[in-house]
Amino acid sequence: MNDKIWVVAPSRPEAESLSKELGIPREIAQVLVNRGLADAVAAREFLQGGLEGLHDPYLMSGMSGAVARIRKAVASGEKILIFGDYDADGILSVVMLHKALVTLGALVDYFIPERLTDGYGIKDHHVDIPLERGAGLVISVDCGIKAVGFVAAAKEKGIDVIITDHHRPGDVLPDALAILNPQVDGSGYPDRALAGVGVVFKLVQALLEDLGKGAAVLHYMKLVCIGTVADVAELKGENRLFVKHGLKSLETVTNIGLKSLIEGCGLAGRKISEGDLGFRIGPRINAAGRMGMTDLAVRLFFSDSPEESKGMVKRLEELNSKRQKTEEKIFAAAKSKIEERGLDDRYKCLVLGSGEWHRGVIGIVASKLKDHFHRPVILFAYEDGKAYGSGRSISECPLIDLVEGCRRFFLSYGGHRLAVGCSLRTEDMPGFKAAINELASPMISEDDLKKKVRIDTSLDLERIDKAFLEQYARLVPFGVGNPKPVFVAEGLEVADEPKTMQGRHVKFRVRGNGRSFDVLGWDKAELAGRLRRGYTVDLAYTLHVSRYLGEEQVALAVEDIRV
Repeated sequence: MNDKIWVVAPSRPEAESLSKELGIPREIAQVLVNRGLADAVAAREFLQGGLEGLHDPYLMSGMSGAVARIRKAVASGEKILIFGDYDADGILSVVMLHKALVTLGALVDYFIPERLTDGYGIKDHHVDIPLERGAGLVISVDCGIKAVGFVAAAKEKGIDVIITDHHRPGDVLPDALAILNPQVDGSGYPDRALAGVGVVFKLVQALLEDLGKGAAVLHYMKLVCIGTVADVAELKGENRLFVKHGLKSLETVTNIGLKSLIEGCGLAGRKISEGDLGFRIGPRINAAGRMGMTDLAVRLFFSDSPEESKGMVKRLEELNSKRQKTEEKIFAAAKSKIEERGLDDRYKCLVLGSGEWHRGVIGIVASKLKDHFHRPVILFAYEDGKAYGSGRSISECPLIDLVEGCRRFFLSYGGHRLAVGCSLRTEDMPGFKAAINELASPMISEDDLKKKVRIDTSLDLERIDKAFLEQYARLVPFGVGNPKPVFVAEGLEVADEPKTMQGRHVKFRVRGNGRSFDVLGWDKAELAGRLRRGYTVDLAYTLHVSRYLGEEQVALAVEDIRV
């Protein structure tokens, strides 16, 4: 119960001055300082920032050329082919750009490769697709930054390519007509953390503003909001504005497909949170791509029939349920293999593969194993002599750096700091396993492998009142880069006997300084056997705010507990 290291952020004098200058509780000020917002101007912008904070899209290198070429295609009736990706970020990027181009009068088509047959990204042979469909302009979304061969082949055939992407580029950039990617050196764009859907939003913003229709871009805030959260992008800068204002716009939805999806998630008539996007809406969109039916999710957003869209949502729910069962089976098998062979005692980066694992869900399983064993994990699905991998990492280790150090093994690879995808010949797996752990060993310290509870500040129960909660609400949305604050309260009394819920969770009540709150321990049912009424505990917790019968309810969600 005490195997986690508690890391309490040091109290900073800037928090006191920030508290006075902004008129906010000291604890909220400390959270802001912990997030790198010690300056009053930056902190105020974070708390109150509006859409006027969106950057000029033309700050991104390549934007002028992209807009001019698209306008030329629209004017001449030239067909535009959007080339997308099969995850929620890629799917919503396709939907957004397609809808925007159609409103401009463009002739538009799209193509998204299937995860299970085509794999990720634009391959050289995909040049046949625009040729077959009669497109003279290809626009990639959420992919393409490494499509050097495809762009060269398209150019030979007289097809122009505009790349919009947010992944890290390779050594050589494609010779495209325009590249919109804030990750590219010299992009000039002040916000490098955009998701693929965010880059597309900037292109749509530029196109509409160029025609004097800038206000219409707000219509797309719903899609960019969902895609940004689903892609686990950092919620700072523009991403924070996208999600903050996108959540507000989701209160009034007119798109029939999206409306049906919200209803199918049980969110109709409710205030939708970033958690709902990440754990309800996003996974259902992603399930289509993971289970080999990407086009189902795309067509949902183009449907104008409530009956048809409800049927599609039902199918997405079935796919998501199937995905969850497949994921549970793989997790159990992988966890058992790691524990039986003592792999977590021998390796700092866990690499496993099987011919029985579903390629579409191994990334989610890798994430769960990463959380359980607190180290980078890469899982592989073996098919036809090839190993298709998906990896996730802890914050202490940039997995993309490890993977790039092993590039000699790969047929293809790509990703971000904490998530990667790759493929290689199955026969090269032993060499890859040895090589990546040779790199990981000096990069990851023993301290890095210890699970940590990072605590923002102490917060006594007596401080949690209506005024505090109003200021706390200004910190949302929470996510990567702005995690939900973790507080600590010491010397609390367990006020009743802990009870298990659904065999997985625990609930009990604590009392301190004359105040008492319910405590919820998600997936912590074991606490029911370790705690007793009357025990004195120190509690690391987050605030769980919900509404019941129109009234706000506040509980404490357990991060860790010490008796």
